[in-house]
Amino acid sequence: MFDFATFTVLHWFFFVIGAVAFGFEAWALGDAVSRPATAFVAAGKLTKQKWLYILGAASAVGLTLVLVGAGAVSILGVAAFVAAAVYLTDVKPKVKDFPKNGRGGSSTSYGPYGPW
Repeated sequence: MFDFATFTVLHWFFFVIGAVAFGFEAWALGDAVSRPATAFVAAGKLTKQKWLYILGAASAVGLTLVLVGAGAVSILGVAAFVAAAVYLTDVKPKVKDFPKNGRGGSSTSYGPYGPW
């Protein structure tokens, strides 16, 4: 562990960057949990289970590195951040249009030419 009293400005800078990166990774994991598994397959991406493994590992690495004070300077931290960034920029936009409850459509169904 580390002592906050001995932190310099540079230490605080890297600590904040690592904490923000961990928040980013946790956000990606939370979003992946809330999406239906069928959306990942329909979008042609890795399965939901694989993304949960990847993002769970990324979040665990991010939290561990923040707790030991090496969040922004470790290659593992960078890899964890990149995994979350790939999910949020590539996968999330493709699966967000699927309903989160796993059921199709809303109360008003729309066909190719408008409401039915």
